[in-house]
Amino acid sequence: MGDWRTDPTFTMCRALADGADLSSFVGGPFDVRAAVFAIRPEAKDGFLLGQVPWERFPQGGDVRDAVHLLHTEGSLRAGAGVVSGMCANDMRAAAVLAVPFLIRIAADSRHPRRAGALVEAACPARARHVGIASRDELLLHRADFQDGDLHDDYGVEVTGYPAGWSVAAARAAITADTALLQPLLGDPDPSIRIDAAYTLATAADPDRAVRFSFRARLATEQDPMVSAALVLATAEATRTHPHSPTIAWMRERWRDRTQAPEVRLAAAIGWLCLTDEPVPNDLRTAVDDLATDERAHTMDDLPWMTNAGGSHETGLQRCIRTMLHPDQPDPEDSDDPWAPRR
Repeated sequence: MGDWRTDPTFTMCRALADGADLSSFVGGPFDVRAAVFAIRPEAKDGFLLGQVPWERFPQGGDVRDAVHLLHTEGSLRAGAGVVSGMCANDMRAAAVLAVPFLIRIAADSRHPRRAGALVEAACPARARHVGIASRDELLLHRADFQDGDLHDDYGVEVTGYPAGWSVAAARAAITADTALLQPLLGDPDPSIRIDAAYTLATAADPDRAVRFSFRARLATEQDPMVSAALVLATAEATRTHPHSPTIAWMRERWRDRTQAPEVRLAAAIGWLCLTDEPVPNDLRTAVDDLATDERAHTMDDLPWMTNAGGSHETGLQRCIRTMLHPDQPDPEDSDDPWAPRR
């Protein structure tokens, strides 16, 4: 990868650092939200990558090459991992431009790397989320900001680019392609169904159509881990678009002893994130009974839990400690960084 400071957008980032008003760049050539909106459906469906302004954004050429390789060669080594790697490095602007194409690769049942493409598609739609397990933040995925007025509370990426613009553009791209993603909730591969739910959970859903698709699939889903993913996806979508009947439904799921343990645990976590009510005693009892070490490790197959975990505890264990036992010490503060998960 080249030096991102040579990319045209760095001029905008430098101007912002010098005190320029962000609003003066809204809708302009360096607003990735506008760039994503301007990608024609024909360009998306035909993989006309030359019609996308990759070169405007940091490392855009690398992202374009990765999409091209993944689409034409199905090469996981050469084509995948670039988008997720850039997001891990807090550089999402160019990665966002890949989202519509990654979704189309994922929707192609013949493509050998569709699962990897679907995982990549979800990455730019969330800001800081690794190691986050609190009731306030688990399903929020915003940046760790200092100034509440700084770019819609998302802060800036490592390049100085407004992180909120990148996240909004990614979520808009996913929202535009919900019709391609929703059928993946019924894919024969359980991992595809889980990652489709994780991706769709970031879509705008003011009319609750996406949440309806989660609930409809849940009614027929036989795999408990996929069912748990659908519950967490419903909770995340409801965090963005509050809906009191869904919160009540979530409470019913963790109280229902006929539900699979994974579903009850996911519903308990989802409910805790959707309300600031005191933790009920029956929820504590249910979680203590159901959250075995074996189940905690198994539930790391869910991307929400994978991202919430640390080097010393699984995502479920971290959520339980943070949400139900905040007085317990954080094992991540251990003096031994290589200590295995318990």
